[in-house]
Amino acid sequence: MVLLAAAVCTKAGKAIVSRQFVEMTRTRVEGLLAAFPKLMNTGKQHTFVETESVRYVYQPLEKLYMVLITTKNSNILEDLETLRLFSRVIPEYCRVLEESEISEHCFDLIFAFDEIVALGYRENVNLAQIRTFTEMDSHEEKVFRAVRETQEREAKAEMKRKAKELQRARQDAERAGKKSPSFGGFGSSGMSSVTSATIITDTIEPEKPRVAPAPVRPSGSSKALKLGVKGKEVDNFVDKLKSEGENIITSTAGRKASEASKVLQPPVNIESVHMRVEERISLTCGRDGGLQNMEVLGMITLKVTDEKNVTFRPSKIFCLDHVTHIVLFILQTHPHVDKKLFTTESLIGLKNQEKSFPLNSDLGVLKWRLQSTDESLIPLTINCWPSESGSGCDVNIEYELQDEALELNDVVITIPLPSGVGAPVVGDLDGQYNHDSRKNILEWSLPVIDEKNKSGSLEFSINGKPDDFFPIHVSFVSKRNFCDIQVAKVTYIEGGSPVKFSSETSFVVDKYEIL
Repeated sequence: MVLLAAAVCTKAGKAIVSRQFVEMTRTRVEGLLAAFPKLMNTGKQHTFVETESVRYVYQPLEKLYMVLITTKNSNILEDLETLRLFSRVIPEYCRVLEESEISEHCFDLIFAFDEIVALGYRENVNLAQIRTFTEMDSHEEKVFRAVRETQEREAKAEMKRKAKELQRARQDAERAGKKSPSFGGFGSSGMSSVTSATIITDTIEPEKPRVAPAPVRPSGSSKALKLGVKGKEVDNFVDKLKSEGENIITSTAGRKASEASKVLQPPVNIESVHMRVEERISLTCGRDGGLQNMEVLGMITLKVTDEKNVTFRPSKIFCLDHVTHIVLFILQTHPHVDKKLFTTESLIGLKNQEKSFPLNSDLGVLKWRLQSTDESLIPLTINCWPSESGSGCDVNIEYELQDEALELNDVVITIPLPSGVGAPVVGDLDGQYNHDSRKNILEWSLPVIDEKNKSGSLEFSINGKPDDFFPIHVSFVSKRNFCDIQVAKVTYIEGGSPVKFSSETSFVVDKYEIL
């Protein structure tokens, strides 16, 4: 068998990827592939066609063709077996069998084609061997990288040790009233001092510099290099764009996705008795509706920092509005907490009242859990409607806050995008958006979602299929928890006098996705 070329082409004969295994010009290959669709006979179940000089062996791949160009005296059975192997290789590197996806992974395909055929003759390989050969995993390379990382760590440790010695020597010289010694073996002493000072700044906190009087500069124009001019020019350019009505998205919008799931900052004034009410939600929904799983975990943590307040108990934990929610929650107290007291009077106190709460340590006194598949409990619903059009895909996404008592902050809805199709064209938008071309995602950012801003939408257009825009991930933080459990007051056991306390509440996302 002599295989002349292997190519992936469109139904019109346009070559997307072609690999020649013998000496052939580009014009010759393009001419053969352009003539291929004209030779096909419609209505017949053949997988090959012939001309006077070559034979085409082909297999349809949705809107494309996998074509092998061979000589007429080649074995047709071997040609078909080789064609099947070529057709199985393509889905290994391309998610969808489209022209843009083939072009993006063209080099990967060419490397795989070279493993199948060498100098026009089939190699005795299977798909697993091709995958192994193209990965080119080398044990020697791993060993080399491990040795290099070890050397880098040792060099950094040695650098820090030298920097500490230089800092110590400088401080000793300053105490003795001598001139600080300069270190380094190259260049002038001034350059050595600058180098050593840079290392010390990166590793050891420097001493506060003394304020020196500003030198008097001569008046008149100066042609010397001015620091910070470029930054001012950039700021002026951005301000000018904003004045012209352009929507400028800063880098902070891109960081909201990673920062949104963090717990809110505690209050500034923390008392000696501090209560922390935390809730986390994990939720998975289907794109066509239906709650697959929803789990809410909550805990009240107590911290006492003053000895005189260790013999108290927080009293009456109650639910303000969400009576239906609290019934569904499973409540569990700490083993040292009196369960009967909590069940009958909603009070948290120790079983042994002669003991006291621990000092300067966090103690979880109450935790709860909700697990449900009831769609009415979803706090924030996301509805995504991608529809194919002639120019690509039009995507409409809307959100709706079902629980109007909640106030969600720093909401980021992350939509995946197909790779290699460019930036989306955004139409109607509530809030802001950020397109990350490296991660192929579109981040829809909303500062606040509450009762006054309970719904909104985003529309954009981009090339792709409806499945490319899932799964959608959501992140947010809230100062009001889902169950709305709060600490009403804290009192001493003896006398029942109130204790001054502080509290913080947070409701964050562990996982929130629409599949």
